[in-house]
Amino acid sequence: MNQIILIGNLGQDPEIFFTNEGMQIASFSLAFKSTKDKTNWVKITAFKKTAELVEKYLHKGAKVAVSGMLDQDKWEDDYGNKKSTFKVIANIIEFIKTDGRGFEDNNTENNNPQVPDEDVPF
Repeated sequence: MNQIILIGNLGQDPEIFFTNEGMQIASFSLAFKSTKDKTNWVKITAFKKTAELVEKYLHKGAKVAVSGMLDQDKWEDDYGNKKSTFKVIANIIEFIKTDGRGFEDNNTENNNPQVPDEDVPF
């Protein structure tokens, strides 16, 4: 089973990308406490509708809960050294605290959007 749940704050505004087929992808770094005195960072990637909501509502400093799958990227640098990093592919992002950006034109009663996990493209 590959399941991870993190609560933390965005380190910067999300970056938005599109595939050649037009699928939206959002990426951001999430800071979370691993111990009382240690903060860690992990890259979060969201797809499709989740990415649209990330772009519209999230910003640097926003507090979110992310549920998803841990994924590892591996590559070789220009000198042939093997490198790797971990990231989280988000299934669900729950907004805990934002500055209200994007909500001013939202007429729904629920200002805490959640996206179901069937949004992940694999």
